[in-house]
Order: sequence, then structure tokens, then C-alpha cells
Amino acid sequence: MPRLVVRRSLKNISVQMIDDTTAKIVFSLSTISKNIRASLPSAGTVKAAESFGEAAAKSAREKGIEKIIFDRAGYLYHGRIKAFAEGLRKGGLKF
Repeated sequence: MPRLVVRRSLKNISVQMIDDTTAKIVFSLSTISKNIRASLPSAGTVKAAESFGEAAAKSAREKGIEKIIFDRAGYLYHGRIKAFAEGLRKGGLKF
């Protein structure tokens, strides 16, 4: 199963989907990306984190990935990280 690593700052969130068996990055996505930035007026909110989670889930499903390992990189599971995880689940990923 690939591992989804999430990183956050005060204003942005970025994710990388990593396949640990081959040590390669499947895709990476960030709220700084132009196509994501256009749909999110402010990327540092909980609501934006949830919709970014749905966009990340859509990208993963386009690659044929349905089950992942969610790596929150030491961040507590609340606030934007929790909203991002809920967006991933709403987008159809299982973890």
C-alpha cells in the first residue's frame, strides 16, 4: 500500500504519495498549485483542508489507488489534519 504523507504550515498543506516498495513518489500535491489555489480562496482553514483532501483523493483514485497508509508526520489528529483525513475518506480512500 502506498503511504500518503501530509505536511502543513500556517497557510498551506502539501501531500506526497510514496510507494515504499519502489522508493518512488507517485504524485505530490499542494495548496500552492495553481489549479488548487484557484478553487480555494484561503488555504489555511479547516474547510479548505477538507476540500483539499477530496482533491487529493481524486488524484489518488485517478492513479488507481484506493487503500493508503495515512502518515500525518507527527502532527496531532485534530483541526486541519483531521479535516484533511475526512476529505480523503469522503473522496473514497480507505485507511
